[in-house]
Amino acid sequence: MRTKSLKKNKINVVTLGCSKNIYDSEVLMGQLRANDKTVVHEEEGNVVVINTCGFIANAKEESVNTILEYVQKKEAGDVDKVFVTGCLSERYKPDLEKEIPDVDAYFGTSDLPNLLKALGADYKHELIGERLTTTPKNYAYLKIAEGCDRPCSFCAIPLMRGKHKSKPIEALVVEAEKLAANGVKELILIAQDLTYYGLDLYKKRNLADLLTALAQVDGIEWIRLHYAFPSGFPMDVLEVMKEEPKICNYIDIPLQHISDSILKSMRRGTTQAKTTKLLQDFRAAVPEMAIRTTLIVGYPGETEEDFQTLKAWVQAMRFERLGCFTYSHEENTHAYTLVDDVPEAIKQQRANEIMEIQSQISWELNQKKVGQIFRCLIDRKEGNYFIGRTEFDSPDVDNEVLIDATKHYLKMGDFAKIKIDSASDFDLYGTPCP
Repeated sequence: MRTKSLKKNKINVVTLGCSKNIYDSEVLMGQLRANDKTVVHEEEGNVVVINTCGFIANAKEESVNTILEYVQKKEAGDVDKVFVTGCLSERYKPDLEKEIPDVDAYFGTSDLPNLLKALGADYKHELIGERLTTTPKNYAYLKIAEGCDRPCSFCAIPLMRGKHKSKPIEALVVEAEKLAANGVKELILIAQDLTYYGLDLYKKRNLADLLTALAQVDGIEWIRLHYAFPSGFPMDVLEVMKEEPKICNYIDIPLQHISDSILKSMRRGTTQAKTTKLLQDFRAAVPEMAIRTTLIVGYPGETEEDFQTLKAWVQAMRFERLGCFTYSHEENTHAYTLVDDVPEAIKQQRANEIMEIQSQISWELNQKKVGQIFRCLIDRKEGNYFIGRTEFDSPDVDNEVLIDATKHYLKMGDFAKIKIDSASDFDLYGTPCP
């Protein structure tokens, strides 16, 4: 029988999935550190906590494979304990316990106190905003709400995250102040639905007031909006964006589709006409705004005509940023009662066609930036390049600005003025200005 290691436990937190999971892992690590536990992020440790994603098929597969990988390491004696938390565990806990019983324990998305107890730690209520950030020091995610009240037919998030629950403005300001004190300059606001913020607490959509309060925090220079919902968008947000220089001229608003019949089946609460007008209102209010969206192709019943409508609309709207996903048929969602009738090959072909259109649009928009000077935040150094971003770009998903590190020196985490010398479809190349 293998002997357990006698060395002090080192807890390795492994994060899969979206920025909301990154945030949750950071909160977990902050709690563990406050309990004097040795904790690392995606490094070697003899105790492993896997924060899983359960959103779509590919993400679920990655989560299961990661769990199996660490169970094998446990069997080989390389780790002592494996714990699983997050969305996959919330959604499929009974199945996982049956199929992968060698995991020491499974926890859901709201089980943090119990997970900490299993790790020999106590949940410390006084830790408002105390996190161990895993992003580059200059930016951090700020989760302003948990859960979602939207009825979208394809989405399993309400099953895993529950109903929408906003955090109070005061608590978020305290959290932002602590992040700023640690050198964070950019806040990326995240939630399942930013536009719903405040309805539960303040009986009104209160995102504009939150932005105004966060903009008062010393040290924070950029505030970025992710994951807005098109139906019921609070237009006073645009006024704050226009008036307050700290609010980036950027919004991530997943629109999913534009064919009226598909939008109705998706239960999105909007139409092509309403969505198009909303985007026109965005551009009228903040002409320089970069709009990022995501689309789903291959939804049940999507005809060639529906897809051609979507293609033509993408061509016409000329989004600055766009991602496209193939539909994933998810158990216990409303759309699961529909026939998943678009073949996988057709789904992929449609996604590729959308991204080809977007690649051309992005190339054309980027060529217009050549010769211009942008204020960039320098995230990291990679190979022979410093990598930065303009206010129109979010980390990991958008354009990057590459500066030749063999010729120029820039300090990571600082802002720099960069003149754009050339551009490809998704990258800009530039030199620092005095």
